[in-house]
Amino acid sequence: MMLHMRFPTSLQLFLKTSAAFLMVASLFGQAGPDGKAGDKTYHWVATWGASPSPASPDADQMRRRKMEFSDQTVREIVHITLGGEQFRVRLSNAFGAQALAISAAHLAIRDQGPAIAAGSDRALTFGGRPAVSIPPGALVLSDPVDLKAPASADLAVSLYLAAGPTIASTLHYSAQQTSYLAAGNTCAAPQMPTDSTVSSWPFLTGVDVLTPNAGATVVTFGDSITDGSRSTADTNRRWPNILANRLLAERNNRLAVINAGIGGNRILHDGAGANGPQYGPSALARFERDVLAQPGVQYVIVLEGINDIGHPGGAAPMSEDVSAEDMIAGLRQLIERAHERGLKIFGATIMPFTIMPLTAATSPKEEKRQAVNRWIRGRNDFDGVTDFDKTVRDPDQPIQFLPAYDSGDHLHPNDAGHKAMGEAVDLSLFSR
Repeated sequence: MMLHMRFPTSLQLFLKTSAAFLMVASLFGQAGPDGKAGDKTYHWVATWGASPSPASPDADQMRRRKMEFSDQTVREIVHITLGGEQFRVRLSNAFGAQALAISAAHLAIRDQGPAIAAGSDRALTFGGRPAVSIPPGALVLSDPVDLKAPASADLAVSLYLAAGPTIASTLHYSAQQTSYLAAGNTCAAPQMPTDSTVSSWPFLTGVDVLTPNAGATVVTFGDSITDGSRSTADTNRRWPNILANRLLAERNNRLAVINAGIGGNRILHDGAGANGPQYGPSALARFERDVLAQPGVQYVIVLEGINDIGHPGGAAPMSEDVSAEDMIAGLRQLIERAHERGLKIFGATIMPFTIMPLTAATSPKEEKRQAVNRWIRGRNDFDGVTDFDKTVRDPDQPIQFLPAYDSGDHLHPNDAGHKAMGEAVDLSLFSR
């Protein structure tokens, strides 16, 4: 009888102790190894990103670019770096003057063209709701969805914009990637009945993956060269893609690479003039949003400055001309802000360009480029340096592109040039 009385008492103590343990584990997010959101052994990392710019103020131009929507679905194709089993997306109304209504949103693995892989479609919700209204200037995160996607997969983010007309007030202009438009709500359609295509990413600024805590993000921060201008569209041959592929080939790699390039971007001035909006806010103005606020960011590579030198007197007024000292002061600001957040920040030298009057090593623009490059190479302000200038220049004519790497405009690299740049980054930088 005594044994019979003790057994349930011991069992009750065991159950109480076990329940207390499970409660504590649950509170600390360590109740299981499945990597679900809330598990503190996992965290969110940006696995794809694009930096937004404001829409052109010319409404007719936006219509011609198919950037005005009414009762339409846009299926945006993105190429992630790290894979995983749980994802969320980021939608932005950063430059909108009024609330943005997203009536439905889906995430899937892309098959080919606008088609999605069978069984991969996931409806997105926002706080449990299938639709969301994004206030002016705001960003929203979707609720996480379970989706098993490998590294280097193409994902399809489908947004249904029922109300109209809706101008793409916040978008990444030069995607080097085809996305698709269709009438009505076709977010869940396996074979989307495409009406037309676009080469921009409206409203979509990020895809995050839940990954073990060793995972982190490298942000490549720059202008059209980083953005991939003149690389072959729909092939992911930008130099950040090449870097991502190299990191993925490393054993036990947990580093994602996202592209925060904007064509025409400058360190010290916002976009100006007829083509200005697509150039985006200055590097100093957008650094917080496009780098420091990215989930899991640990490293940043900065390749900026060529447009600060080249634009004044052309795409920008001469009143926005800057000195080498001005540019260096701006770069120092980026370094200080990165270090303040505990990030490693690496500088990249400014590459040759001869699309403007720049035919001699003694030209003012070339002297400015060389002065900034000497500072990048010779100082210890950056945590490391990649000498892209040395990588792509012609050794016989060092103020010019090597012809094999020149896209033809003497400013942007071709696919071979992007490959050389991506291969020039020392991977040991990311182990420091």
